[in-house]
Amino acid sequence: MEISNSTIVITGGSSGIGLEMCKRFMDKGNIVITCSRSLDKLKKAQQQLPDLIVYQCDIADEKQCNHFVKWIQINYPKVNVLINNAAISSNINFANDDFVLEKLQDEMATNLIAPIRLIKLLYPALIKNNSAKIINITTGLVYVPRVNYTFYNASKAALHSFTQVLREQLKKEKVQIIEVLFPAVDTPWHNGNPPKIAIRVEKAVSEMLKAISQDKLEIRIAKVKLLYLLSRIAPKLAFKKVNSLN
Repeated sequence: MEISNSTIVITGGSSGIGLEMCKRFMDKGNIVITCSRSLDKLKKAQQQLPDLIVYQCDIADEKQCNHFVKWIQINYPKVNVLINNAAISSNINFANDDFVLEKLQDEMATNLIAPIRLIKLLYPALIKNNSAKIINITTGLVYVPRVNYTFYNASKAALHSFTQVLREQLKKEKVQIIEVLFPAVDTPWHNGNPPKIAIRVEKAVSEMLKAISQDKLEIRIAKVKLLYLLSRIAPKLAFKKVNSLN
């Protein structure tokens, strides 16, 4: 079913895919709450969407994350949808980067640990309300890694694995565990240099919403469907193709 009459938390909703999600869910009359590290970006998002509820928070920071959850529980007890969208990546060479371990910690904290923490802390509130959903945003790179994303691939692959486990563990509960695997999307995440194959953010989110309305639980967007099949049939070719793209 389509998500409506819901209270939705979307991490990383100040730009890109997250902001488009906020817009589309608000168009359906939902209450949408988003967080970001950057207060400036949150203010700009709120200028575009005046009814968007914003909260400055670095979800990689355990204390800030805990405060965010408590604030939600007090102010929005009817929360029933959590979308773990926020993510970061570093384009680095493992052997030659002197700060590689610090970047590892930051990426894992943001891309993997924070979503798991938010799920654990918000689960009691989510499960009390109707049409509860936990939606984890990952990538087609969980199937085939791209070599310049040294840790991003691994963090998202771990979240992919965790999502599958969580779905099985909670299969008897009244909550949907959904994963959305996006391809390259033309957003500010690419710092003004999106790959040629990147699709429009509007198309990416439209396809996501359509699949959610059809109660699909593992949603492969656009060419991720092809990448999934190719990774099973010809993994070496898939790896070569992914890493030859500009």
